Amino acid sequence: MAKKLGKKARKFARKGLQTVQKQKRKQRTFFKKKSAPRGRGLNGEAPDENEENLNHERNVSQLDQNVGGGHVFDKNIGNLLGEEDEVELEDDFSDSDGYLSEDTECPYISENENENISRDDTARGTFQEENTEIKMQIAKQKKELDKLLAKDKEFAKFLESRRSQLEQYDRMVSDDEEVEGDEEEEEEEEQEEQTRQPVTQTTLDVWCWLVTEDPNSPALRNLLNLYHNASLFGVITSRNEKSAQIVSHEVYSTVINFVLCEADGIFRALLGVAENSNAERILMKLKSSKEWLNVGPLVKSYFKSSIKLLNQVTDTMLLVFLLFRLMSSVVFLHAFSSLGRRLIKILVRFWSTGEDQLSTSAFLLMKEVASQLSSDYFNICMKAMYRTFVARCKFVDDSNLARIDFMKSSFLEITSLDVQQSYLVAVSSLQRLGDVVKHSSTTKKKEDLMKINNWQYINCLNLWVKFICLNYKENNLQQLFDKAVRVIFGVTSLFTGPRFLPLKLKCAQMLNDLSLTSGHFIPVSSLVFECLDLTGVVTGKMDGDEEPRLKLSTLLKVPGNLLKSRRFQEECVRSSVEVLCTHFSQWSFHVSLPELSTIPLILLKRCHEKATVESVRRLIKRFIDQAEQNRDFLQMKRDGVSFSPNDQTSIDNFLLLEKSNVKSSFTQFYASMLQNSQIRNMVK
Repeated sequence: MAKKLGKKARKFARKGLQTVQKQKRKQRTFFKKKSAPRGRGLNGEAPDENEENLNHERNVSQLDQNVGGGHVFDKNIGNLLGEEDEVELEDDFSDSDGYLSEDTECPYISENENENISRDDTARGTFQEENTEIKMQIAKQKKELDKLLAKDKEFAKFLESRRSQLEQYDRMVSDDEEVEGDEEEEEEEEQEEQTRQPVTQTTLDVWCWLVTEDPNSPALRNLLNLYHNASLFGVITSRNEKSAQIVSHEVYSTVINFVLCEADGIFRALLGVAENSNAERILMKLKSSKEWLNVGPLVKSYFKSSIKLLNQVTDTMLLVFLLFRLMSSVVFLHAFSSLGRRLIKILVRFWSTGEDQLSTSAFLLMKEVASQLSSDYFNICMKAMYRTFVARCKFVDDSNLARIDFMKSSFLEITSLDVQQSYLVAVSSLQRLGDVVKHSSTTKKKEDLMKINNWQYINCLNLWVKFICLNYKENNLQQLFDKAVRVIFGVTSLFTGPRFLPLKLKCAQMLNDLSLTSGHFIPVSSLVFECLDLTGVVTGKMDGDEEPRLKLSTLLKVPGNLLKSRRFQEECVRSSVEVLCTHFSQWSFHVSLPELSTIPLILLKRCHEKATVESVRRLIKRFIDQAEQNRDFLQMKRDGVSFSPNDQTSIDNFLLLEKSNVKSSFTQFYASMLQNSQIRNMVK
């Protein structure tokens, strides 16, 4: 029966044989080629971030055609944050990363004795084949050397004269290597032999019990290595072929469930901190604790394996569970910046493309990362989310409208964590948007105008308007407010004609939001009546059910074949009246309402006279009656006061009680109009 090779023979087999060297070269070439699609170059190096950024810009700057008009996304808008702000990722994800050295005392338990016998037979057969191959190689090399000595007599004499020196030198080298490498080789061999063993469910249950009883148990490293193998389940790499094998789906499920549920508590127990300890105390442990020297590699392996698992798994429920469990261990990422950045990159992808539950879970974890860790993580999260939003908002329709609204609201929630840092990005972004308007107003070229009349530009502008509205009262955002108002009015001045009515109405809505938040008067009514004049106030015959239903919230530019349709004109009038009603409701109890409402009411009466459709006439007439009733009531109240227009305090307190009365006539009218608008949108 073949015996196990000696140390020298194994060393010679690993280093000297031509077949072994050839096989190693093939493996190196294979794994270099395999790693390229996973974010690396052909030489195994990390890709250049500038190249990735350039590819991203190319993707978001392509020409698109839509019912809302041609979309040309300006390169300057796509790179609002600058190349220097790109996330730099360290390359620490080689095949061998994530594995820990295991303790030989950790038990492996077979399901039955036959498994042990078959394993021994397999090992003997493997060694016998290796011995035979090595002997054949040695005999072949000896035969070639004998031929060379027979042909060249001078070389034979020279070799004979140097043989004694070579033998002495070889003995010295072999003695040194044996002294230095005996213990290391034996340890590596024992570890490799043990890690090749398959892990059964019984073995895994024993490991879990050992770790539960004592977190310092050697089985913890075996569990984390097995968890790493689970993260690569089905993926062949140069390392996991030699690692413990997952023999069943039960083992796969058990190890993932146990590690995800218990890892955070185990790490905290090893560090000596309670599970409910705050982040500051844990950070102090990371900086000054001696225990961290031993726990750090375990935590790093856990996060690396979890990130690999996020890239491998496709089941939504498992991904949601994994993100939920990682949330409790976010504070440990403070010690591993490159892992935190890679996690953010994955979270942003889930946030923008995943299903509803997965997107929400990814956002919540991203919020934990941005709030618990340093400001660098906040900047990375915010800028990555903004770039992704810019890339994902090129089109707006019924299928993705809810997704875009979710991305807006979640991005604004992240920016609210650090308004000062977000303010700098907002100023830079609005400045770029304003530069595009300024350039387009100078050239008036069609391609320059198309850089504004597209969903990417309008969504970016609307995003920062919402940011101002959300944070205006608690922060000094006056400069940002003024810049946004100028950009919006600049956009409306560039487009004339009825085809751009949806774009103008969206700008009017943004101005209403800014005015309501800041308390500053913005002349929105002039923009609304410009829209009403362009519609022609709905005349002509109704085409019936042949006309398609319109939803102005998904349009920027109206198709030419719908311009004269009855349904489009009626929808524009309704939307214009709703925007004007929102504007009036803001100032419905202000002392200057009689003067503000004079000209709009005159223009509304003219529109009412021109309208021929009964539903439109009825809507305009009802709005006029409510506005006049509110104006008369406020005029009567104003006649009874004695303060001057310079008394700002008295003006602010004017009709203070009436403002909080939700049962006032105009307030109820405005609420009913909003409700009807929501119902109409749901029907569409």
